[in-house]
Amino acid sequence: MKWRVSDAMWERLEPILTDPPRRFRYPGRARYGPRKCLEGILYVLYTDTPWLQVPYRELGLPSGETCRRRLEEWSRRGLFGQAIRVLHEQLAEAERLDWSRVIVDASLVEAKKGARRSRARSAAAPAAATTWRSTRSAARLPSGWRPATRTSSGT
Repeated sequence: MKWRVSDAMWERLEPILTDPPRRFRYPGRARYGPRKCLEGILYVLYTDTPWLQVPYRELGLPSGETCRRRLEEWSRRGLFGQAIRVLHEQLAEAERLDWSRVIVDASLVEAKKGARRSRARSAAAPAAATTWRSTRSAARLPSGWRPATRTSSGT
């Protein structure tokens, strides 16, 4: 199964994805191991399954919600980014990275207010100059017609 973590890969990731030490007093429930959580995360990414629909009992993994929480924790602590860098290095060494199929998506980048506009030409610019309302009203209204203006009444 492609989403399982091999022993060789885990040797490189284990020092990075360590759990914080448990408290001596009131240790709480034992956590699932980081390797199993990583396999759950990879399962979700590989199969595009929603977190709450992971068949964790059949696969011997933690629940999807546990894996999601662990991913958030690792991301917050900066560990997931380090693990991705290690995987990139490993793939680059094996010459298994294919950068020709990379897609850059800017739909998740927020537009800053007051930022300068791009000077790149757009095919949509001429269409934006004439709006639907101006083309429709010019086609139907008689020449010389003006919209009524509001006047303030004294009452």
